[in-house]
Amino acid sequence: MAPKTRAQLAEALRKRDVPEEAANAVLERFSEVGLIDDEAFAAAWVSSRHTGRGLARRALAQELRQRGVAEETVKDAVGRLDPDEEAETARRLVDRKLAATRGVEPRARMRRLAGMLARKGYSPGLAFRVVREAIEAEGSPSDELPDTFE
Repeated sequence: MAPKTRAQLAEALRKRDVPEEAANAVLERFSEVGLIDDEAFAAAWVSSRHTGRGLARRALAQELRQRGVAEETVKDAVGRLDPDEEAETARRLVDRKLAATRGVEPRARMRRLAGMLARKGYSPGLAFRVVREAIEAEGSPSDELPDTFE
């Protein structure tokens, strides 16, 4: 069984018709003995999903919110992600997909690669910059690329 947040465990107990008073007592005790630790869960989640899936801060924060992690804990966890590391991860993602877009019209190529980054939570500015850099680095003419997202 994968680690769960306090909110996820509370929902599981509600689904099993555990009385609210008993559920709260169990969850409190689990927190006291360290079996539930949303801060540790969030930190591990950010590290794992950023490294494994290449997700950016925005996507990671959304996933944590969906799992019932408190906003302050979400901010702390995603705040630990180094912006330079996030940009480097975006570059690696683009590098992996770049070859598959060769021969595609430059504007469509830019949209595809930037769209892939956007779906992973990267900001439009970072996505556009990283894609442009990658296309220019491979020697493709950058004058055919759009200056902004359309």
